[in-house]
Amino acid sequence: MNAVSCTGVRHSFGRTVAVDDLDLEVAPGEVFGLLGPNGAGKTTTIRMITTLLPAPPGAIRVFGTDVAREKLAVRRLVGYVPQQLSADATLTGRENVALFARLFDVPRAARAEQVGSVLGAVGLLEVADRRAATYSGGMIRRLELAQALVSTPRLLVLDEPTIGLDPIARAGVWERIGQVRADTGMTVLVTTHHMAEAEQNCDRIALMHRGRITAIGSPAELRAEVGEHASLEDVFRARTGGDLTEDTSKGIRDVRATRRTARRLG
Repeated sequence: MNAVSCTGVRHSFGRTVAVDDLDLEVAPGEVFGLLGPNGAGKTTTIRMITTLLPAPPGAIRVFGTDVAREKLAVRRLVGYVPQQLSADATLTGRENVALFARLFDVPRAARAEQVGSVLGAVGLLEVADRRAATYSGGMIRRLELAQALVSTPRLLVLDEPTIGLDPIARAGVWERIGQVRADTGMTVLVTTHHMAEAEQNCDRIALMHRGRITAIGSPAELRAEVGEHASLEDVFRARTGGDLTEDTSKGIRDVRATRRTARRLG
């Protein structure tokens, strides 16, 4: 059984087709990367998999569970770290994670221990009782990782988890992800613009362009298709004629739209 199966997935915003007849399979236990420029359909795909956007019945399954028909069951399987910062700056790190533990029905008797465990796993236990407003950007991303991990998900979904972070902070986030994955065997699905990040951490990669998958394989397999000394960015240029330019122009309207969608879908 695949961790994620997408078959003929399509999603439009008005007349704009964001995801166009997408087929995708993610194996259990692997780190799978979705790469592509903004507008390629990566985040829309992620939001459909995590039930934040509607999907046709039977089109997407997470460990065999239909995201259209069994939203709550899927949400119990998934931990999600969105692009936009989601931690509450007025709460402590511990309070932020405890809130997610309650939301995801972590048993009351085990809650405190589980919160402490995931804070330790991401290296924040010593600062857990400080307000999140005092955390650095890298610490905030690790806190959000702890929020996603507190329900012990089988699938961790990361949408640009290191966006805006310096190289040291990026490496720290991935080190924590690797440690948790080694301990639990968890599957990781990630979108990123950072080629070195994908090269170093992903078992397989799918390149997306205009809502479609243009190439899929391990980093080595994708590079070999282009040439002996090719980089992943060379692969993308060969497949699309474009480049992986990062655009951070999305702002508060995108955050609000995401939250409105989540509330509407329950």
